[in-house]
Amino acid sequence: MSKTVKSDIEIAQNAVLKPIGSIAEQLGLEVKDWEPYGRYKAKVSANTLNKLTEKPDGNIILVTSINPTPAGEGKSTVTVGLGQALNKIGKKAVIALREPSLGPTMGLKGGAAGGGFAQVVPMEDINLHFTGDFHAITTAHNALAALLDNHIHQGNALNIDPRRIVWKRVLDLNDRALRHVVVGLGGHANGVPREDGFDITVASEIMAILCLAENIDDLKRRLSNMLIAYTYDRKPVFVRDLHVEGALTLLLKEAIHPNLVQTLENTPAFVHGGPFANIAHGCNSVLATKLGAKLGDYLITEAGFGADLGAEKFLDITTRAGHFTPSAVVIVATIRALKMHGGLTKDQLKHEDLNALKLGLDNLARHIDTIKSFGLPYIVAINHFIYDTEQEVTLVKDWCTAEKHPVALAKVWEQGGEGGKELAQLVVDTVEKNENHFKPLYDLNESIQEKIQTIVTQVYGGKNVEFSTKARKQLKTFKENGWDELPVCVAKTQYSLSDNPKLIGRPKDFTIHVRELKVSLGAGFIVVMTGNVLTMPGLPKHPAALDMDVDQEGRVLGLF
Repeated sequence: MSKTVKSDIEIAQNAVLKPIGSIAEQLGLEVKDWEPYGRYKAKVSANTLNKLTEKPDGNIILVTSINPTPAGEGKSTVTVGLGQALNKIGKKAVIALREPSLGPTMGLKGGAAGGGFAQVVPMEDINLHFTGDFHAITTAHNALAALLDNHIHQGNALNIDPRRIVWKRVLDLNDRALRHVVVGLGGHANGVPREDGFDITVASEIMAILCLAENIDDLKRRLSNMLIAYTYDRKPVFVRDLHVEGALTLLLKEAIHPNLVQTLENTPAFVHGGPFANIAHGCNSVLATKLGAKLGDYLITEAGFGADLGAEKFLDITTRAGHFTPSAVVIVATIRALKMHGGLTKDQLKHEDLNALKLGLDNLARHIDTIKSFGLPYIVAINHFIYDTEQEVTLVKDWCTAEKHPVALAKVWEQGGEGGKELAQLVVDTVEKNENHFKPLYDLNESIQEKIQTIVTQVYGGKNVEFSTKARKQLKTFKENGWDELPVCVAKTQYSLSDNPKLIGRPKDFTIHVRELKVSLGAGFIVVMTGNVLTMPGLPKHPAALDMDVDQEGRVLGLF
């Protein structure tokens, strides 16, 4: 490869895109099934699924990874590249990804449109405002907050205790100054003073609901079930008590429809929804996944961060909501992340170190064990970086072979679909030749404590769970209200199997500390807050936004 490496945006801006109507036609969609949002984006009606009920589902392939470095390990890149590669070997593949949040886009991690020659495009649109889904979710969430505060100001007929409101406000940006605020100051005309706070939009329960709803009616039902506060006598208050679920659904009536775009090689891609996996359930919409599975032989989707977060939630939460079974899992590993788990610092990762690499393989082994515990076939994909050495790649491949783990080297960042053909063929062979014994890890009738303990021991490799006084009181409240028969969604650092981001590699016999619980009745799960994980991130010292610009022709500059 040339020493001069083009940026992602340079590659994307030089791509030859097909009109979105051609991509829709490629999927067999009729004109009435979709609505254009410009030349290269479209909304596909969620109702399209109704006419595809008799069509068999394609194979759903989940892409996950080991615990990433702070820069991410390329799950989206491998997802896109694998979809392109499957088409190159004669399979009809469709991709489903989450929409990027402006928080990390303007902050540190970057967008989520893939990279190199394995991107979904138009990447500038996708990484910025796209079709406005996140703005609709932000507006709906904050409309509910405004309506709730107005109800209290106008007499508080529901007897809501302002000290026990659990519905915060949201913003799709990283803004640490908004984590804890006071609203209603300035006298009687400005409302009732109370403590409040902001989460990032991707942590909103409405985001989770949009990604789990089956249709408009299900969306409205789920919105009506959201818990927003407690009364002075500690009785729960729901959205349906305010009678505003219709208004919220109205604000989301376009956002529920999956977005259709394409890859650099014109492979169809649905990009829809975007909950983070470290603070939410981390998967694109059920509608996009099911629609793609109906329209292709293979649907390739990804779940955020490592298998301890996104994959566990996809397999324990999303599959239950969508009533589908994945066919196989691709576990992405990078040489640099393995070396980091072997003890190297971030600035040492470009240098060959076989000893650190060997030590880091323990982290990969833990994630393989996790996928095996769900009864699913799997493949290890080594996401190749240009500074990986031949000896390092050989070491990982030899280890996988010795341990009987199917493995393929993926050079999709550098070569696009062509660089993923080995991986694509291995995925096809794995699906066709292996039995699938998929089963979620826990039964829903187990207690919340038992579900958390199962995840801690079988997924993280930990030993104990410690609940704060506040969390123990919440467990009692949830049980009294009959909310304990829901799956659990653990909010935890992505950098470690534990709740301590500095505890890298494969730690053992550690304790997970649960500080607080949140019931998301509309989404249908219990959020478990562990360690110091935050639902409103902050910006780094040098935000990515400082390197971004636009020229007089409207051409985006500095976006990765």
